[in-house]
Amino acid sequence: MTAIEVRGLTMAYGDYVVMRDLGFGIRQGDIFVIMGGSGCGKSTLMRHLVGLENPAAGEVFYGEHNFTLADEEVRRTMLGRFGVMYQGGALWTSMTLAENVGLPLGEYTGLSATEIREVATLKLALVGLSGFEDYLPSEISGGMQKRAAIARAMALDPEILFLDEPSAGLDPISARLLDDLILEIRASLGTTVVIVTHELPSIFTVADDSVFLDAASKTMLTTGNPRDLRDHGDPRVRRFLLRGEETPEGRA
Repeated sequence: MTAIEVRGLTMAYGDYVVMRDLGFGIRQGDIFVIMGGSGCGKSTLMRHLVGLENPAAGEVFYGEHNFTLADEEVRRTMLGRFGVMYQGGALWTSMTLAENVGLPLGEYTGLSATEIREVATLKLALVGLSGFEDYLPSEISGGMQKRAAIARAMALDPEILFLDEPSAGLDPISARLLDDLILEIRASLGTTVVIVTHELPSIFTVADDSVFLDAASKTMLTTGNPRDLRDHGDPRVRRFLLRGEETPEGRA
């Protein structure tokens, strides 16, 4: 079953086209990676998927619902199905972890302050941060901050979780632990996960499917499982996925 379908999407700022004619589907329950080189529009695409940017052309569907053309009331209802972790985590530095996680609960639910605290505690425990409810972001490590940001994104039990460069800036061990957490969330909750990343270890560890954006041609080159694309895909995609390795033809 398709959770998200992108149809003929063109992203632009005025006359400057970032990407054109994007078309792909994301299956329910998949971990889907948006990948490509620097400056290709990966994060811009994610902002279009969650409604922070409007397309120059084309549409985004969630199931049978046209998200792009939906009115504000319908769109707000649909947004309640999403959880978003922005690049860098974007935690409020003056608020504790529990207060950060509680923000969307205060915005979208009628829960009391006590109930919000209980749910925040549960979500932090889900990402391995039990006991850190009253810490400020500055008092924990970068990897823990990323986990707290995921807990906030999971606050409303979203059907679809969007993660923008979740492992960027982390050491290899912390990055692998974050990948394991993403796999655990999908396995335990059945959440569809959309990830923006260029980190090869993460791509090969978590991705079921992917789309590759190409800055030179300003469009997508292909979709598919990254391991299949690495072994049998377009040469430009293979070069990206074989960085630091030898290809069968002897080229990096």
